[in-house]
Amino acid sequence: MLNWLLLQIQMADTAAVQTGEVQVETLSYWDLAFKGGWVMIPIALLSVIAVYIFVERFFVIRKASQEDITFMNRIKEYIHEDKIESAFTLCQSTDTPIARMIEKGISRIGRPLNDISAAIENVGKLEVYKLEKGLPTLATVAGGAPMIGFLGTVMGMIIAFYDMSNAGNNVDVGMLSNGIYTALVTTVAGLIVGIVAYFAYNILVAKVEKVVFNLEARTTEFMDILNEPVK
Repeated sequence: MLNWLLLQIQMADTAAVQTGEVQVETLSYWDLAFKGGWVMIPIALLSVIAVYIFVERFFVIRKASQEDITFMNRIKEYIHEDKIESAFTLCQSTDTPIARMIEKGISRIGRPLNDISAAIENVGKLEVYKLEKGLPTLATVAGGAPMIGFLGTVMGMIIAFYDMSNAGNNVDVGMLSNGIYTALVTTVAGLIVGIVAYFAYNILVAKVEKVVFNLEARTTEFMDILNEPVK
């Protein structure tokens, strides 16, 4: 079968050269996308979802990573001066995950340190959960888009060979090559979306891990403040 296809291609090329009918036809990316058929619709939707999640999460995580370098120093001063209300008010006026964690810890002052640490940890888990919102969906897009693209290619190849079987002895190279390149369009589109989503996912995960590290560091710093003797 393969030898027959190669022979047909060689004969077609030879005939085209002899008759001077060789023409170079350009195809835009837009036209190529439409060649993929209905399978391109879910792939396009997945690409929009991936871009939206990445952009939205990028700015949310970047905001969460911003920190006032004087925040912990002011908290320390208020606690050592026994100005618990002032420290609590400062946390409420600061819209960051760190501030919300410290706020919970301040509200537990007077209780055992283990209870304070557990309360802060619970708030920290909630803050991390909020930051990771949408990341599982992005991971699903990274793995699902190539599979959908491959499905479109398999379906396209089935249709191409079905058309060939119905053509009987009238099969030509153009019919086969058109079916094959049309079918491969969905695989390329799915891979592009999947690769972009994969890199986007890992970028966001790295940023979340950085925020988590900062949250843990500030929690430790706050617990140290509570353990420090008042001068």
